Amino acid sequence: MARASDRYAPGVDELSAGRMRKRRAFNWLSPVIGVGALLLAAIAYIITYYWAEGLWFEELGFLSEFVLRSRAQIILGLVTFLASLGFTFFNFSVAKRLQFNRNCILPNQANLSVGLGLKSLLPVLLLIGAVIGAGLFHHIQLAVTELQMISAPIPTPIGLSFKANWALFQRLVTAPPWLGAVFGERFAAIPIWLGLVAGGAIALIIATMPILRLSAIILSASLGIILTEEWSRVLPALNPTPFAQIDPVFGRDLSFYIFRLPLLELVEFWLSGLLLFVLTAVTLEYLLAGNTLSQGRFAGFSSGQQRHLSALASGLLAVTALTHWLGRYELLYSKQGVSYGASFTDTFVDLPVNIALSYISLGLSLTLLWRALGRRSTNRRLGGNVLAARPVVGAIALYLLFALIGNTLAPWLVQRLAVQPNELQRELPYLTRTIDFTRNAFDLDQIETKQFNPQGTLTTQNLEENELTISNIRLWDTRPLLVSNRQLQQIRPYYEFFDADVDRYSLAENNEDGSQSVNRRQVLISARELDYTLVPDVAKTWVNEHLIYTHGYGFTMSPVNTAGPSGLPEYFIKDIAHTPSSPVIERSIPVGKPRIYYGELTDTYVMTGARSPELDYPSANEDEGENAYNRYDGRGGINIGSLQRRLLFAKHLGDWKMLLTDNFTPETKLMFRRNIKDRVRRVAPFLQFDGDPYLVVADAGSDFSPVGEESGTNYMYWMIDAYTTSDRYPYSDPGTNPFNYIRNSVKTVVDAYNGSVHFYVADDRDPIIRTWSETFPDMFEPLSAMPEALRAHIRYPQDFSAIQSDQLLAYHMTDPQVFYNREDQWRAPNEIYANEEQVVEPYYLIMELPGEDDSEFVLLRPFTPARRNNLVAWLAARSDGEQYGRQLLYQFPKQELVFGPEQIEARINQEPDISQRISLWNTQGSRANQGNLLVIPIEQSLLYVEPLYLEAETNELPILARVIVAYKNKIVMARTLEESLQAIFSEPDTQAPTIIRELEDNGSIEELLLPSNDAPTNNVPVDDTPAADT
Repeated sequence: MARASDRYAPGVDELSAGRMRKRRAFNWLSPVIGVGALLLAAIAYIITYYWAEGLWFEELGFLSEFVLRSRAQIILGLVTFLASLGFTFFNFSVAKRLQFNRNCILPNQANLSVGLGLKSLLPVLLLIGAVIGAGLFHHIQLAVTELQMISAPIPTPIGLSFKANWALFQRLVTAPPWLGAVFGERFAAIPIWLGLVAGGAIALIIATMPILRLSAIILSASLGIILTEEWSRVLPALNPTPFAQIDPVFGRDLSFYIFRLPLLELVEFWLSGLLLFVLTAVTLEYLLAGNTLSQGRFAGFSSGQQRHLSALASGLLAVTALTHWLGRYELLYSKQGVSYGASFTDTFVDLPVNIALSYISLGLSLTLLWRALGRRSTNRRLGGNVLAARPVVGAIALYLLFALIGNTLAPWLVQRLAVQPNELQRELPYLTRTIDFTRNAFDLDQIETKQFNPQGTLTTQNLEENELTISNIRLWDTRPLLVSNRQLQQIRPYYEFFDADVDRYSLAENNEDGSQSVNRRQVLISARELDYTLVPDVAKTWVNEHLIYTHGYGFTMSPVNTAGPSGLPEYFIKDIAHTPSSPVIERSIPVGKPRIYYGELTDTYVMTGARSPELDYPSANEDEGENAYNRYDGRGGINIGSLQRRLLFAKHLGDWKMLLTDNFTPETKLMFRRNIKDRVRRVAPFLQFDGDPYLVVADAGSDFSPVGEESGTNYMYWMIDAYTTSDRYPYSDPGTNPFNYIRNSVKTVVDAYNGSVHFYVADDRDPIIRTWSETFPDMFEPLSAMPEALRAHIRYPQDFSAIQSDQLLAYHMTDPQVFYNREDQWRAPNEIYANEEQVVEPYYLIMELPGEDDSEFVLLRPFTPARRNNLVAWLAARSDGEQYGRQLLYQFPKQELVFGPEQIEARINQEPDISQRISLWNTQGSRANQGNLLVIPIEQSLLYVEPLYLEAETNELPILARVIVAYKNKIVMARTLEESLQAIFSEPDTQAPTIIRELEDNGSIEELLLPSNDAPTNNVPVDDTPAADT
């Protein structure tokens, strides 16, 4: 039996060995297959993503731009990921080869007396693990932010910046906002991120190798994502346009700061994050080599380990030198002192300190590099090298001490001991730079300043000569008009009026002699969009969402200055039928079939050309119960008739019902990203878009918008202003803005029916838009290429004007001493709106500017002194024709007092008869709301107009109840603007009761307010009895 067993034993051993080999092969093959499958899935996801997005860009005609930016993204992402991963794993392989340390494996009496004991070693290990975990958390969070934001700020490296490190610590100790909502209020204050970092540090000590390698992959992927999303900062840096303006400190063209400096900061961020991670990770591996934890002592680094760590530390110090060198340029954005930008202390203390620190860091880097490349020591133990390392450690300690003193204590002392006692004298040249550069960055230096001396001599004849201004005074604000629209014109619950916009339209009127004259009217236009969220829940099906409820229908247009007999707004265009109010409107305002497939509320993706017809608009006769249906025949959408396309976009949109439905035909088109704001931001994420797109109804021609076989000509377009911005303009004070340079460089037009997008360059002086035009030559068109019918509706944007005028509050002062003393600081006045105080925003008027012969569409904003309520100036931004973009600042004489909006509001509310009438309305189940108070310059006088709305508390339907007009020493409240003006400037001849309050004429004060040669009008009858309400 023994011999038999001996005879069969080798066979059994061979069988067991074969099974072991198969098992090992399987154990080795399984993770490879898993990783390979994940890699293939990732590649497939990326390919299908870019394929689907490429088809979307091709639909808009921007495929070449998408290819260029995609190529840049792929190159940036792959190079960053592969370089980062290769560098980390190369250093891990070196560390693995050098991690053997016989001093730890074979302890003896000599090496037990040196190194770190367990009590010292464990905190060091935990600290290094926490640094690795915090750095990983920082980069993951930045990657997520980059993916979520259209234009994220340049990421700040950690480890080299105290502010960045402190901000990271604050994020770690702060509980995320979603924690309480998910797990309850008991867990709302738990710092979950700090717990994860601490747990990760402990896990790193237990399973060092696998976690470090996984961390390297995650870090490399995060860096790749961050650099991929920064393509919009990389491409302009490759071909910048000069500003032809030199900074006064370093003598560089401003294009370096706008285009090249952000790229250098990205390189700094990448290298610092990568080197810090590798240095700490390798250090952790060496500290744990040789079972140091089990033996309770780390005897020291071997010679090879020291050389490796020296090389890594040399690289990190080289990046630190780059950081200090770039930090010199950051002084141009310093907030130290009384001026923005490099001040006296920045120039004479911080600048030399940064230069010195840069050279010191570079010297230390070269020293460590020499140690890393030096001759290999024959002594493998730590004892022979510890003294040699002490000079380097000492030098680094001195560098840190010098950095601490030079960046904190020295500037603080100089600022308080040398600058503040003689601040104006020291800072005067730097204040001048701040004023000049800020005015240039916000285009304030192009504003023309004029004097406006109100005479108070307005007559009836002046009103007749300025009839166009009077007939376009805005009495309807957007808020009450939208409420009225939703009550009167919404038609169905799924329709919504999201916004109402002020614009001007030319109305062609026929004269008696057969000729035709053009009358310009200021109107409020509002699109009737389809909001799918308002569809009843029972009707929210996949077919309804994507095939039936596809578009809104039409618009309303209201004159801004009139109301019907009941006080409700009048309409030039109204109802689903778009009934014009007169033949003049029918001739002047084209309507067609106004379908809105692309708008501000079109947040769903839809499929057109399916077997199910689309809801066009509800029937005018509800008793018939029949709705109108249509089939889309425009140019918008991507054909998904083939199974391949359906599969692609089912994956891209995450909607697998697209594969299962039977409604599709070979002509079916997919429309996604229909929200016009998302649409233009996706095409041009490097532009900042205005928050208020406005609808334009005009005949742009068949070449611009092709004629549909059934739909005919499309007349509806969205216009969106776009801005080029930067936060890298030297010496420019950003104020409350996230940028310190801005230009209204682009006008964007989106076809509401076809979805096409056009970008027109409105300011070709701007170097930023010129750079992008050279980068994407087929993307931008000159403003002259815009159809004339659309060009007639461009307007100076309110957002841009508000930003400029906010900066003008301080930076109208060009004398640095006056600016330092803030002697002439302005502010935007307040007004009472709906019984609440708010800031007066810029508002549009059709008016004749002083010294001009023709009326024009302007954007106006008044200003008052910082601590007083009287008017001091008003800013007019022009919008018409060749005058577009010009701004005029009219300043009042400083020796005269002119009423401001707050003073007029106070006089209105203190007038007994008016306040009594308002109080009476407020106690009868209704609410009286004061509208926008408009300051209207006419000739050399000022007219103040404020509408008064009345609405029920239970059913909000505002009516224009009264119009309040103030001029000189009179305040009038009447039913209409005409009656109010008539009551002031002539004998009232109306049956409607009018409240006139003639203020007491005290002679000297009145002459000081509004000097006039005319005697006050005292023969106008006054009705002190409150008017009856109707």
